[in-house]
Amino acid sequence: MSRFLTNQQIDSLVEAIKSAEQHSTGEIRVHIDSTTDSQTAETAFEVFKELCKDKTAEKNAVLFYINFEKKYLTIIGDTGIHGKVHQSYWDHLHDYISSEFAKGHYYQALKSGILETGLELKKHFPIKGENHNELSNEITFS
Repeated sequence: MSRFLTNQQIDSLVEAIKSAEQHSTGEIRVHIDSTTDSQTAETAFEVFKELCKDKTAEKNAVLFYINFEKKYLTIIGDTGIHGKVHQSYWDHLHDYISSEFAKGHYYQALKSGILETGLELKKHFPIKGENHNELSNEITFS
């Protein structure tokens, strides 16, 4: 688990993921890494490939990859969503969450980021018929 989030907060974040995905075909994953010593974009992208990349029909999965100990956050969107919102969207979201993390607001910042991403997914990938959950909503840890 994580010393930065309680079990109750983790459960609440899973509920936030479900809520954020409710009106969109998009998928959101959260991975918290507390074992990797050196944080690089390559490490985050390996996790993204494992959990998200090309695993949704519309290539609209988003990964929040966090290592609280190393003060590292990256947000990666698959090609479908990234093509719609572009890098400036991710930069803005990253800056907001990072600034809140710096204040110790880990849970609220992550929850806000998840819900904000859900609104963006809803804009670009609204539900047209059945909405199958293509990826697990569970938060993963390493």
